[in-house]
Amino acid sequence: MNQIADVYTVPDLLVRAVNRAGDDKAILFPDLDITYSELYERAVMSARSLATLGVGKGDHIGILMSNCQEFVDIFLGSQLLGAWPVPINARYKARELNYVIKNADIKILFTTDRIVEHVDFVALLDEAFPNLAGQEDATKLDMDDAPLLKNIVLFGERSPAGMMSQGDFEEMASGTTEAAVELSRSRIATRDIAMMMYTSGTTAMPKGCPISHEALVRPALEAGRTRFFLSRDDRMWDPLPMFHMSFVLPLLACMDAGAALLTMEYFEPGLAIEYMEREKATVNFASFPTITEALLNHPNYDPDKLKIRLVNNVGPAKMLASMQERMPNATQISAYGMTECGGVSCFGDVDDSLEKRTQTSGKPFRGIEVQIRDIETDEILGPDQSGEILVRGYCLFEGYYKDPEKNELAFTEDGWFRTGDICSLDEEGRVTYKSRLKDMLKVGGENVAAAEIEGLLSGHPDVVLAQVVSAPDVKYMEVPAAYIQVVEGAEISEDEIIEYCKGKISSFKIPHHVRFITEWPMSATKIQKVRLREMISEELEA
Repeated sequence: MNQIADVYTVPDLLVRAVNRAGDDKAILFPDLDITYSELYERAVMSARSLATLGVGKGDHIGILMSNCQEFVDIFLGSQLLGAWPVPINARYKARELNYVIKNADIKILFTTDRIVEHVDFVALLDEAFPNLAGQEDATKLDMDDAPLLKNIVLFGERSPAGMMSQGDFEEMASGTTEAAVELSRSRIATRDIAMMMYTSGTTAMPKGCPISHEALVRPALEAGRTRFFLSRDDRMWDPLPMFHMSFVLPLLACMDAGAALLTMEYFEPGLAIEYMEREKATVNFASFPTITEALLNHPNYDPDKLKIRLVNNVGPAKMLASMQERMPNATQISAYGMTECGGVSCFGDVDDSLEKRTQTSGKPFRGIEVQIRDIETDEILGPDQSGEILVRGYCLFEGYYKDPEKNELAFTEDGWFRTGDICSLDEEGRVTYKSRLKDMLKVGGENVAAAEIEGLLSGHPDVVLAQVVSAPDVKYMEVPAAYIQVVEGAEISEDEIIEYCKGKISSFKIPHHVRFITEWPMSATKIQKVRLREMISEELEA
């Protein structure tokens, strides 16, 4: 029998890790490593400074940074006080940033003067809040620009007007004792809010998702214990953004096991391969095809030099099978989840067949219920029937922040969350993801699933990845348009792709437009289909 997950708050999980594995490495960067004891000490120092600034239970703390140790310090430090860390997508543009900071009721915002991957956060904030520049302190901002924003703390060397320096912030730790922080920790309950994550905003402005400690911690523990089988000897490589659930959950899973998490300021495949070899990484949490393919296609990639035993990936079945073939010494599993459902609700099993590990996302964790409902009638469907997947259980978020209308649509009266995803369940309860409801096209009155066309195109030997969106059409209102990434060195035309589809799917499902692409428009980790739709619409209108 698999070990049943305990229920902890994030701070209690951290303290437990210190007591069990205090001198073991907790977080590593290519040029820095932190033990569990050091991680706790850094979090407590951040909490003491935050408390001196008046931060307490329920306050919202914004973190706008690239991957760095300070991000983790503030994230955990705010949770020690019962405050809500609000990780902010480092790829947001000024308009999105302005909206999120206002919507989230940020009390203190942390950022950095480091310029990573051409992102200058100071300049971005100046663009998002034009009245910020030249102010002596952020409290003088117009309320329309930054409601409730009392301070902006800048980590680094620069000292722009209106921002508190890193040194000033750190000196404030002397104003609060460690005992006061411990008292705050003792008053946090598992159903209190642990953090607020904003969804990627690929179709509209991002939505705030308050997530409880239980909803955050239990899925991470289930994944670490029953799918990854983590121990203190494991070293999990995870290059994903710290503002994403795909960093937070692995961090918590490693804490539970006393394992080490290997992260990076930004992903670069050559450095990543050398890093994993040097640090003897045992688990690869790349998660997304764009990252895994970059590793597998790099000239320095040699599976025999890596100690990786387990890989997490999501993607089309054909691509997953291809990647598994190139990782002969590791077992690859897949996952299904979303921010609103605690990040991950289902994970594949290492003992499943290759077919099940590549074509399904595995079974839900213990304590999480899923069901498939008919899109039109809301009737509960049986095995292998496709419809909207609904989720219920401890993993659910607490409802969209300040948005009762969306919540009324998102939840049923008996507590099921409508995900907006089209999936099916096999006889044994494994989830197979098909597409998003909004990815359904209406071609001349006929419903067409983008995933069906994408699955067919992925079967072409020269296609690496295909994404299908709707394109405006005078006759049919909308028609399929395919964006395709081809195998390096392959030469293929639009006509050849269309010819490949003929006879395999109905004629109205065949793409009317085919465009070849080498760089996908991305949010944190997902391809932005809304941008692809905009691209084809703008092109056709022109």
